[in-house]
Amino acid sequence: MGLDIRINLPKQGAVETYDVVIVGGGPAGLTAAIYSARGRRSTVMLERNMAGGQIALTELVENFPGFPEGISGFDLSDRMKRQAAQFGAELREITTVAAFQPEEDGCFSISTDQERIRGKAIILAPGVEAKRSGIPGEAEFVGRGVSWCATCDGALYKGRTVAVVGGGDSAVEEGMFLTRFADKVYVVHRRDELRAEKIIQERAFANDKMQFVWDSVPRRIVGGQMVEALEVQNVKTQGLTSLPVNGVFFYIGQIPNTAFLQGVVRLDPAGYILTDDLMRTSVCGVFACGDARSNPLKQIAMAVGEGSLAAVQAGRYLDELECPVPSALDRRQTWGGPDVCEPAEVVAAGDGRPAEERQPTEGGQASGGGAAAGGAPVT
Repeated sequence: MGLDIRINLPKQGAVETYDVVIVGGGPAGLTAAIYSARGRRSTVMLERNMAGGQIALTELVENFPGFPEGISGFDLSDRMKRQAAQFGAELREITTVAAFQPEEDGCFSISTDQERIRGKAIILAPGVEAKRSGIPGEAEFVGRGVSWCATCDGALYKGRTVAVVGGGDSAVEEGMFLTRFADKVYVVHRRDELRAEKIIQERAFANDKMQFVWDSVPRRIVGGQMVEALEVQNVKTQGLTSLPVNGVFFYIGQIPNTAFLQGVVRLDPAGYILTDDLMRTSVCGVFACGDARSNPLKQIAMAVGEGSLAAVQAGRYLDELECPVPSALDRRQTWGGPDVCEPAEVVAAGDGRPAEERQPTEGGQASGGGAAAGGAPVT
């Protein structure tokens, strides 16, 4: 059973109100949609282009329980999407979230590039997007040799040479994927050892097409019409080396798609959403889950667990609200008071490391997808 594409079309002149509005359609958002819709709550999920977020672009997920032979990220996300649709969840395709704000009647209003939707409870699962390096040539050669998705663009480099920047799961696994097409894959890493899981490292070191450039960082991308070389600098000797490549793939960390939440819910210094252990944000009736939530582990299994908990808590929150929807003040009193709604002291789920150091990725991808604001695309 697939999603009925007719539900993707906004109703002209009408502002619909749902029990639950989910922002983001990665594993966390999809799981929340399954639980919410199965609980007979009217549920809509907002996501760009396709549900699944980053995992939809992942060639193989090996560490999600129940698939001993592994499963492609596209197939896994498609199964989640069909399961959510089976229980009645709707999917709205959007590009951006322009505004998110509470209304006087206690509901929340979400304005997208397509329409405005109201929700009695909101689940935020906007996910993350790839971090840009900012080096000269990166922006200039986007689409002409610079990429953040080997699954998307790898086939363009058949018989060529490419560089992968990074040393985590995503960088190494995507580098191995690129060896299916490229004759040589440089892996440029700023340290003298990889951060990827040991089993992934073993496979990479056994691959004759992969060449590791240790203790090095990218400094400049050069070329004419297309990328021709990546200039790297050794962090120990300060020496510069030019690697002749036709493409550069960056896997240097992630940033959360939470620009539209600035000043709305509490965020940590890196922009990740702060919650308590029950996925409740600093605003009553608003929950968060997945990779955009401040937590120490970015994995599909983690996102799925958080998505289910967020949906269950949103359902319980709605159970405590009498129909019609009470005022914002009544809602706060019903839910448990401002101490529950402002969990600043109990939300720090990180482990103290910088954000870029706590982004391990799934088989090797981060789980999240989601909606961004201010013109930023949903990933």
